[in-house]
Amino acid sequence: MAGSPADAQLSFADVDPAADLALRDTTFVVVDLETTGGRASAGPGAPADAITEIGAVKVRGGQVLGEFATLVDPQRTIPPQIVRLTGITTAMVHDAPTIAAVLPMFLEFARGAVLVAHNAGFDTGFLRAAAEQCGIGWPRPPVLCTVRLARRVLTREEAPSVRLGTLAQLVGSATRPTHRALDDARATVDVLHA
Repeated sequence: MAGSPADAQLSFADVDPAADLALRDTTFVVVDLETTGGRASAGPGAPADAITEIGAVKVRGGQVLGEFATLVDPQRTIPPQIVRLTGITTAMVHDAPTIAAVLPMFLEFARGAVLVAHNAGFDTGFLRAAAEQCGIGWPRPPVLCTVRLARRVLTREEAPSVRLGTLAQLVGSATRPTHRALDDARATVDVLHA
């Protein structure tokens, strides 16, 4: 019978009371990167692209614990199509720290947390490649992809697209994704919490 307690959506606490507590006590670092292109690794005749910006938000129990944001000097010219997309110019990153200086600080910020990203394979692919390039061991954090999560919990009728801008609007995010790392990480936090 519709509306009966058996039809109600169960929470984690209904299934396993410890699970809800564990989820509330889990620290997530929601990260977004801007890059010079889409190749985290070099291919035949094509060099790898590089990170130009890292933005991250650390959250636990729905509360923001901190933010991490920096431009990164990719040590190359930023292609015009990327400048148009992100607004990040070669001049803006000229005096920014390199990934060798930034990555250890980001990894410390994210230590012990579940890493969350929208299309996580892209972001973690670049972070892993940067760690290898810098001779830093990749810590292998647990990773949660909000694209995959959205596809599991939303129907195609509810969300015909799982683009970050579409999902942010759907969940009523106060932050509009702008293709700038910290704004996009903040919007992803809202998608995660929805």
